[in-house]
Amino acid sequence: MSETVQEKASFLVVANRLPVDRVTSEDGTESWRSSPGGLVTALEPVMQSRGGAWIGWHGAPDEKVEPFHHDGYDIIPVPLSSQDVERFYEGFSNATLWPLFHDCIAEPVFHREWWDAFREVNQRFARVAAEHAEQGATVWIQDYQLHLVPQMLREMRPDLRIGFFLHIPFPPPELFTRMPWRKELIEGVLGADLIGFQFPGCVSNFLRLARRLPDVEGARGRVHMPDGRMVVVKAFPISIDAVGMRNLANSPQVLAESQKLRQELGDPSTILFGVDRLDYSKGLRNRVRAIGELFESRDLDPEQVVFLQLATPSRERVKEYRMLRNDIDLLVGRINSQSTSLARSPIAYRYTSVPRETLAAMYQIADLMIVTPLRDGMNLVAKEYVACRSRNDSALVLSEFAGAALELRQAYMVNPYDIDGMKASILQALHESPRVKARKMRAMRKQVFDHDINVWADSFLTELESN
Repeated sequence: MSETVQEKASFLVVANRLPVDRVTSEDGTESWRSSPGGLVTALEPVMQSRGGAWIGWHGAPDEKVEPFHHDGYDIIPVPLSSQDVERFYEGFSNATLWPLFHDCIAEPVFHREWWDAFREVNQRFARVAAEHAEQGATVWIQDYQLHLVPQMLREMRPDLRIGFFLHIPFPPPELFTRMPWRKELIEGVLGADLIGFQFPGCVSNFLRLARRLPDVEGARGRVHMPDGRMVVVKAFPISIDAVGMRNLANSPQVLAESQKLRQELGDPSTILFGVDRLDYSKGLRNRVRAIGELFESRDLDPEQVVFLQLATPSRERVKEYRMLRNDIDLLVGRINSQSTSLARSPIAYRYTSVPRETLAAMYQIADLMIVTPLRDGMNLVAKEYVACRSRNDSALVLSEFAGAALELRQAYMVNPYDIDGMKASILQALHESPRVKARKMRAMRKQVFDHDINVWADSFLTELESN
């Protein structure tokens, strides 16, 4: 493809955010680089291989950016106003849908003006997709922020093949029916030809709700619509670019950085590692509390062990996220202040975003990875760790409430609400025999490499384009 943006595309990804961040150099020149987020990491290899266009918001409110070409595909920005960000994104998407879809860990908030903004912005995304899609094009809509786009786009362009993938869990009917606009949300997704979820339980939850609609029949992963269409509903567990992560982790640059990181941590004999977006669904409070108690009881020796926790900033304007940050800061500070070690703090807590190279270096030095969300659609961090660890002397502690638990069955499973159980699993993983650890890591590595991002994307798109 040339560097000129094409007017129409045969393949389009539609997501709330674009896969790029703006970078300003010292001389004031602006450019764009690929974002480090999980969705981008998952889909960018697909875009680079297929070409086409990615439609989304560029991240700055009250600004219009012209389409441009990036790394083999076109970028089509959708503008959002400050009010859109407040009501559509921070409001309905992240204070209503996000907590509702994560088992109401936080109480969802229902405001009519947020719903109106959500519907209006979804209409805007649908219009842009309709304008840029070739006749008969394939359009892949991503995630909960664009729940209404499939039906809206179907009404504008019935010639298109439309897929929708939900990256977060889909709740059981007992929770979803709290939603005042539940019918509109279910009908919105049913505008797609293929609806993908992370694991089979989400499929079952959605089908139970779809069958409640008038004149809709659903069974065995298929929904028969009143207009004669048949919608396929299926689980497509998302994955990572396993080979790319392995190669990055074993590159000379990352290996050198991993040695530097270990020295900065005081060259401990054992490093425990957690990395999460700072979100209440990730279980950080319970995890830090469990680690703190292990240091306090001396089951973990602060002279020999360091727990490195990387928390990446998230939704800092939302009150619940600011409160969570303060809670973690205080908890980590209290634990470290009680340590008798003068050489280093038992918990090395970093609230920042890091380049992928640095994250890969952190995976390389981690003897034990601790992934304990209270609820998660998949959790790609767990898979990235397995891909990056080329040695078999490491272990993964994983929440049974993460979608990844259905695939990485050799991990040390924990209930993240059970702090004592989490402590026991951490100690078991640390003290397990090398033979058992090696067997577990080999099995998980095979799973991740056999079912990588290409398998996920190919299976979804093959299903979508063959029906």
